[in-house]
Amino acid sequence: MKMWSGRFQQGLDPQFERWQRSFDFDRRLLRYELAASGAHARALKNAGVLSADELISILEGLQQIGEMAAISKGAIEDDEAEDVHHFVEKQLVARIGEVGYKLHSGRSRNEQIATDLRLYVRAAIDVLRGELAEVCGVLTDRAEQSGNAAMPAYTHLQRAEPVLVAHWLLAYVEMFLRDAERLADCRKRLNVCPLGSGAVAGATLPLDRAFMAGELDFAGPMANSIDATSDRDFVLEFVNTLSLLGLHLSRWAEEMIIFSSQEFGFVQLPEAYSTGSSAMPQKKNPDLLELVRGKTGRVIGSATTLLVALKGLPLAYNKDLQETQEPLFNATDTALGLLPLVAGWMRAVELDLERMNEAVQSGFMNTWAAATYLVNRGVPSRLAHEQIGKAVKVCLEQQCELQDLTLDELRVLNLAFSEDFYECLKLASVLAIHDVVGGTAPGRVRQGIGAAKKRIEFLREEVNLHAHA
Repeated sequence: MKMWSGRFQQGLDPQFERWQRSFDFDRRLLRYELAASGAHARALKNAGVLSADELISILEGLQQIGEMAAISKGAIEDDEAEDVHHFVEKQLVARIGEVGYKLHSGRSRNEQIATDLRLYVRAAIDVLRGELAEVCGVLTDRAEQSGNAAMPAYTHLQRAEPVLVAHWLLAYVEMFLRDAERLADCRKRLNVCPLGSGAVAGATLPLDRAFMAGELDFAGPMANSIDATSDRDFVLEFVNTLSLLGLHLSRWAEEMIIFSSQEFGFVQLPEAYSTGSSAMPQKKNPDLLELVRGKTGRVIGSATTLLVALKGLPLAYNKDLQETQEPLFNATDTALGLLPLVAGWMRAVELDLERMNEAVQSGFMNTWAAATYLVNRGVPSRLAHEQIGKAVKVCLEQQCELQDLTLDELRVLNLAFSEDFYECLKLASVLAIHDVVGGTAPGRVRQGIGAAKKRIEFLREEVNLHAHA
């Protein structure tokens, strides 16, 4: 029996019926449909619509459906079910008889799918934040292990200044912690319950909406039934947040690809996450990194799909909203698949700290420190910049570094140069001069590692709290 067919005299065109079904993809919402149905059934009992025996029968039937699905994925097959809501109703009636039809009293599939999707996204956020904590934890551990090893930092992909390797790795920790914070913010906004909104105007039975929200660990019921049944902002916000996460993962992957090339040699690709060439025996290819970079395009594409699907819809529910599910599921699956692999890659990768350190010994990456030396001796910043630039020009002509110029050569440019100038050019001095909060001075980076550990631990505690709620 269709859930809507009473006023129809003619059956659906078979091709159209197959084409418009959503059960093939929304079956993954079964656990959330069962949970929401249980909350609705209890509210029906409280409203006097169900007897105590009927409630027990319905709850036992819902539990049996969940147990059946847990035992075998093949059990969730039904060529007739239009969607997961229809599937549950059919299964329930098959188990407990016509009393199963009472479960739909006072509710609509419009509010059901809105509730299921909120439960799904909320659960996905909790898992993703846990995975982000793992990625950040690995990055922080590798930062701590790198000690005071330095590497070139780049602007415009040109060598700029020396930084600690740890400082570089912590930059990615900041990105991913922001992603975790955005997910938490999205979770707060979506954590309201559509149950009791009916099709558009609200339930026709005296259902306790606050009770149902509490049963499902929502913060409360949604304020407007029209908005409750038509809103997919939370889906778009979630996938947009995932697109930012994907962007960060792609930037990480791109930099690791560059640094693993022979031209840089800072990163030795882990064989467990790489493959070779079928034609060139010497090759080791960064497959995981390239696939991370490529798959994040799917997430960004899903966000675009959602924007286009939603942009022209009048209130309230429209069948177009069915098309928001697959982009949501695809983006979620992609992100959930990427993060554990990224964490594994970061655990396995070898960082060539010696080569990184060697790379900062040349290329005039101590020039800002040199200009600061002059500034500290009263030379205006712009003039100091110009004079160090002229010193670099002399070095280029002589094919040497700043520290190779004689004091006499330097004093031709400015008499403020003295013997202590050469001390400020050493790597340790160049790093130490950046002694500000967030800077690359070793003491500041150690502070950054400690702060990151605390934030990661707090994130893990939040994830565990939601997991046991």
